[in-house]
Amino acid sequence: MISRLIVGAATAATLMSGVAFAQSSTVNGAAGGAVTGAIVGGPVGAAVGGVAGAVVGTAIDPPPQKVITYVQEAPAPSARVVVKEKVVVGQPLPETVVVTPIPDDPTYAYAVVNDERVIVEPSSRKVIQVIK
Repeated sequence: MISRLIVGAATAATLMSGVAFAQSSTVNGAAGGAVTGAIVGGPVGAAVGGVAGAVVGTAIDPPPQKVITYVQEAPAPSARVVVKEKVVVGQPLPETVVVTPIPDDPTYAYAVVNDERVIVEPSSRKVIQVIK
């Protein structure tokens, strides 16, 4: 009985986490998965949902279109920045790269690295999007 409940809760949490991933929600990650799991499967579902939500919660929401447009149109710095590391969404930029805050939305910043414009989270320097 318990194993059937765990399997059922895991299945429900997995299905619900996919729905949560597709929606824009203020509750995400492990906390959101735990809430969803608790609703579906009680305490066991909360544990399973928390794990599933943590995996789904690592996805990065894209920035608003006005931020993307600003980065596309902003003047490139005069000094060319080249780094050996590949610029990867979800990974921080090296400390040697200067990031410039977005004036109308300070929750985002940008940089031009290896001739690519990237949008980053200023506090962590994590790459949110690479503009092609």
